Amino acid sequence: MIILGYIAAVLMGMVLGVIGGGGSILTVPILVYLMGVTPDVATGYSLLIVGATAAFGAVRYFKEGLVDVKASILFAVPSIIAVYLSRAYLMPAIPETISFQSLTIDKNLGIMVLFAALMLASAAMMLKKAYSKSTPATQVIEKKQPNIGLIVIEGAVVGVVTGILGAGGGFLIIPALVLILGMPMKNAVGASLFIIALKSLLGFVGDLQTGIQLEMPLLPLMLVATFIGMAVSTKVAGKLDGAALQKFFAFFTLVIAVFIMTKELL
Repeated sequence: MIILGYIAAVLMGMVLGVIGGGGSILTVPILVYLMGVTPDVATGYSLLIVGATAAFGAVRYFKEGLVDVKASILFAVPSIIAVYLSRAYLMPAIPETISFQSLTIDKNLGIMVLFAALMLASAAMMLKKAYSKSTPATQVIEKKQPNIGLIVIEGAVVGVVTGILGAGGGFLIIPALVLILGMPMKNAVGASLFIIALKSLLGFVGDLQTGIQLEMPLLPLMLVATFIGMAVSTKVAGKLDGAALQKFFAFFTLVIAVFIMTKELL
């Protein structure tokens, strides 16, 4: 199972590098089900792994001039604040068992069920986009004036999601950059990696402040595996059919979400 976990980590790095998001949502299930890490700790480890891998991938987009730093920071600032506060204060404040009248929910169970729900939403959004009519190559996407209020709200929401579940939130970031800012898809991928790196790594600082235990050699080996995946993606990204890859990953995410729901609730 351990070897399978590292192989899955390579795949996660590849997907994150090609589509700028989505791959990070696999990190927590990999850590929990293949590496034996508890869900609350796994969300913290995920921030480190996803953040470092996204930073590694963002370098390539910086070199190609595909990262709009100003727009990225505008989105990232509220997201970073939200994820830091979530990890440093919100997560430690959540009790180990949560009671709703006669219903009692374990904290780790709640995390995994919420994670599965996020994966279902991610799969649905990716499938909807993949099967929608593509924008003609000759059509020019008009650059929109940024709605600062919407960007701040979206950034804060993604930050809370990242803080609680340890997911990078790329599947929320990219639509926001494309639809709200009118950013071209390739630029949105680069900006997404940059934003994910910033908020995930700073969010992990909140875990360090709460005294999270770093498991060795698991974390270094997971980082190496995801870096390998990201490095491979930089070589093959231009040769892959992005639409086909997105459909494959959406269905794969859907299967994982159903597996988590079944395992945790039945």
